[in-house]
Amino acid sequence: MIGARYYNIQAAPGSNQTHIEATKDSPRDSVGHGTHTASIAAGVYVNNASYYGLAPGTARGGSPSARIAAYRTCSEEGCSGATILKAIDDAVNDGVDVISISIGLSSLFQADFLSDPIAIGAFHAEQMGVMVVCSAGNDGPDPFTVVNSAPWIFTIAASNIDRNFQSTIVLGNGKYFQVGFLISSSKQKEEDLLPRMIS
Repeated sequence: MIGARYYNIQAAPGSNQTHIEATKDSPRDSVGHGTHTASIAAGVYVNNASYYGLAPGTARGGSPSARIAAYRTCSEEGCSGATILKAIDDAVNDGVDVISISIGLSSLFQADFLSDPIAIGAFHAEQMGVMVVCSAGNDGPDPFTVVNSAPWIFTIAASNIDRNFQSTIVLGNGKYFQVGFLISSSKQKEEDLLPRMIS
């Protein structure tokens, strides 16, 4: 992390004003989304990573040697279009090589490219030689559910990973069987769960 900026995030009417006041004067991530996406982009190598013993291996971000500058534009109440545009301008002026934006409208309320602040800001950044990468949204896989689809944006969708998540289901009679593509949501303690896992 080589830099961080934050913007004056206003609370929406009826929102939790106390929480907004406590977090608005800091670039710190109050809900974890920015931290999560930054680790996907540039997380360092972590050996022996697993989820309660499932899928053990080495975890890392896409480019562990990348340097990140964070621009906090959103609160739990949402993201202002004007703030997004200001952050894009600041990032371009700061000399970044790539801008990653993991926010977007719902696919039900997509704006056209002339009124979408992300599309407008991305166009400006691209004109200045800065690549803009955006998330495709969370509404798929149905047709017309992709967001941030302006032709000058590099839009990224979800992919897969190189490991399987397999759990063991233990029946009341003590018998068990292995299930693929399942992560246990059991309330058991980790130490009780681990001996029953098959990785």
